[in-house]
Amino acid sequence: AAAVSGAMAAEGPRSLFALSAGAVSRSMGALERDVWALPGHLLRGLLPLLTVFHLERAEGAARRAGLSTQPIWRKLWDDVMKTRPPNSENITCWRKKFLETFFANVLHGVLDVSSDWRLNDHHFSPLLHSSPHVSQLTLCNMLQGAVELTAEHNQKVLENLAGSLQILKFQHLLSSDQSIRRSLVLLLHRLIHHGSVSQVSMYSWPVPDTVLLVLILSMSAGFWRSGNALAYHSSPCSLCREEDKAQRQDSAQKRAERGCCDEREWSDAENQKGSPRAPEEADAEGNGYEADAHLNSVLSGPISPPLRNQEYSEASSKVPCDHTSTEGGSSHCVSGQLSCHPVRKTRRWLKSAVGKKRRCLRRSRGPYADPEDLYDFVFTVAREDNSGLLDKQQNSATEGENAENWTSSSPGSPCAGHAGCKKRGGSAGIFSLKAAHRFRSVSTLELFSIPLTGETCRTLSNLLSSWVSLENLVLSYNGLGANIFCVLSGLRALSRHSDCHLRVVRISDVFSHMPCVELVRCILSAFPQLHTLSVSFDLKNQLEGNRPEGNPSCSEAEIPESCLEQLEIRFPREPLHTMFLLPVLKASKSLQQLSLDSATLPHSQELGLLLEALRECNPNLKKLSFHDVNLAEHQKEVLLLLQDPILQEITFSFCRLFESSTTEFLSEIINTVKRNSSLKSLKLPGNRLGNHRLVALADIFSEDSSSSLCQLDVSSNCIKPDGLLEFTKKLEGHIQQRGGQIQFTHLRLFQNWLDQDAETAQEALRRLRAVCSVVNDSWDSSQAFADYISVM
Repeated sequence: AAAVSGAMAAEGPRSLFALSAGAVSRSMGALERDVWALPGHLLRGLLPLLTVFHLERAEGAARRAGLSTQPIWRKLWDDVMKTRPPNSENITCWRKKFLETFFANVLHGVLDVSSDWRLNDHHFSPLLHSSPHVSQLTLCNMLQGAVELTAEHNQKVLENLAGSLQILKFQHLLSSDQSIRRSLVLLLHRLIHHGSVSQVSMYSWPVPDTVLLVLILSMSAGFWRSGNALAYHSSPCSLCREEDKAQRQDSAQKRAERGCCDEREWSDAENQKGSPRAPEEADAEGNGYEADAHLNSVLSGPISPPLRNQEYSEASSKVPCDHTSTEGGSSHCVSGQLSCHPVRKTRRWLKSAVGKKRRCLRRSRGPYADPEDLYDFVFTVAREDNSGLLDKQQNSATEGENAENWTSSSPGSPCAGHAGCKKRGGSAGIFSLKAAHRFRSVSTLELFSIPLTGETCRTLSNLLSSWVSLENLVLSYNGLGANIFCVLSGLRALSRHSDCHLRVVRISDVFSHMPCVELVRCILSAFPQLHTLSVSFDLKNQLEGNRPEGNPSCSEAEIPESCLEQLEIRFPREPLHTMFLLPVLKASKSLQQLSLDSATLPHSQELGLLLEALRECNPNLKKLSFHDVNLAEHQKEVLLLLQDPILQEITFSFCRLFESSTTEFLSEIINTVKRNSSLKSLKLPGNRLGNHRLVALADIFSEDSSSSLCQLDVSSNCIKPDGLLEFTKKLEGHIQQRGGQIQFTHLRLFQNWLDQDAETAQEALRRLRAVCSVVNDSWDSSQAFADYISVM
């Protein structure tokens, strides 16, 4: 209250209304309902004087009064955050943006709520009040945020996040101890398995903690075993217990219905009640959590409902399996062995199988003897043969043999043990999906700058092979090398699932293990259902010719007809051979976007061959992009592209278009674009247009033009302020001649020399913005030139 009064006093004498509004804002706890009923003109003056907590609660009343709180939230952002958020022009709701950032800053301790009276109200918890507005959250370093969110006093906060959070990010993680990992397990279980998180992204982890990495990956895929690790303050997960109870009740009801229809079966059931085993079974069905007491001693906790216990299976499995889609996108396998029998039979079957498994493991697991240790799940059970994960009909004797034969590998496994993904001495980093239960999983997985070892790649491959809810997979700078074949094995197994949702794969790295086009063919042959495929490499591996044993050249793989719509290839200065790319183009009849980056053209006819192939194979191509491809000697092909009646967007980025051209070539480009009514976007960054060529481009919009061009990108083209002003004046003249009718809407001007004459540049930009939307930056051209000289 004193802070509010002080803020008002600092602004000078107040009107009677302002003084009254200040008094009301200090008594909102008692007057809140009456305030929401105020007429709009009174509420408008009161809203800026409220704390963020009451302002958030006032949203409904403001909307009913026809008022917007957006300007108030924007001012709060400027006053409190003191930064300009990225892509601020695209922010549609400043209330959500502020409260989401407010939540993250309070959670990580970087914002002191006592620093501003608008953030401090002892009647409200900052985390609890802002949590319903959080759709994405980043956890970093030692995962202190995970520990705080799973603390007992934040139970309601975690419940709110389970309903609102869509994207969970991890950045700059460090190794953590067992207690922190347990907090992370609880957090992931609540937010992913019983929540709404659909995307997990991990960034910048130069030396990843394998236990932590596998833990996040496996729980993102929906795999975990219930146990004490999922206990919340000494109580098991209530949601798991409720679902388990509901499943048992449903099973009991079905048995009762079957008994009513078949008197003989009912009589048999009555006879079984007199057997010595009946009291144990009745107790198991009647006491919920106590029913799992025996399994607790084996799995360290209650099992999940049998319907959610999906064991790993490939499409070739002979066990009948009914895949059904859940709300979260995960699939639950309803097998005859597990869920088509009463719960007590399922429990005995699991008890026998798990018991045999543990007898085998006791001989081998060494220091990992504690069944409650997270290492037990991630590492110990992992020493089984991966092929055992795929065969549901495997008997117990075979399980024992596989447990002893740690390093064996089956051709039926998702990763059959390629040379690139083997590790001498066994596969201790791969966990067994037989030891896990299946929960809801995420639909997007992104790994940026996280080195993946052979062991981790095999784990990822096994997870991918049944991750049917996964829609987007991004692997960026993970040092895959030959381990790429492990990932491909998992994708190949995943593609056999009829309910697979994967549509986007993006792979980028420093070194390429094989030619880019060959890798594209390899991925498409394994997964023709993809809609978007991006392959990007910086440098060519000098040892590229040394392929892993057992991996024939992907150029020999036949590509079935694919669903590919977008293809992006960044070559590490490799020659572009159309004959190798041709099978991909022929198989991709639906291709709409093609991007080729940093390729070299081995001879002068190569680009022509490519354009001919695109016309024949990809009639639906709408967007074509070339970046850092030398097109100085391919003026004829450039003009052919610009007159294509199908293409809507063409990009020539840093392609040296005018390096050896004449003025006639520029005129031909302008006249060609003027006659093309289908082209909507032309991007020419980094082609040294200069002032005179930019001014000439204004003629595209002349009175005799039939062009429908909406977007023009002339970034990084050595444009100076006087040249931009002349272009603006010429453009204004053409618009006037056309009666103000023009379709041109967007101009991009990044990294030009506009800082050389700030006054002229500002005038040009002011006049341009009256015509179209202009996107530019405050680029220091002198510093950029110094950087250029320093690396020459």
